[in-house]
Amino acid sequence: MKFVLNNCYGGFGLSDWAILRLNLQFPYNNIKRDNLKLIELVEKFPDRVSNERAELKVVEIPNNCTDYEFIDYNGLESIIYVVDGKIYHT
Repeated sequence: MKFVLNNCYGGFGLSDWAILRLNLQFPYNNIKRDNLKLIELVEKFPDRVSNERAELKVVEIPNNCTDYEFIDYNGLESIIYVVDGKIYHT
């Protein structure tokens, strides 16, 4: 499974360029982090997708994970997930 996370302090944010390509309406902060078009944009155009306070990246976790949770520390995001009873952190 792939998700888009923010990789710096400040919080998730999309550039105007990305908002136009995703055809989003304001407020856009409820976009699903597993949105395929968002993932594709971040993978192909990593320098154009983030706004000035964000650094978006794609993170992949195993499809066979049994549980996962998004963690936000002052805008810096990660995922904790479980595979075969073991806990992992991105």
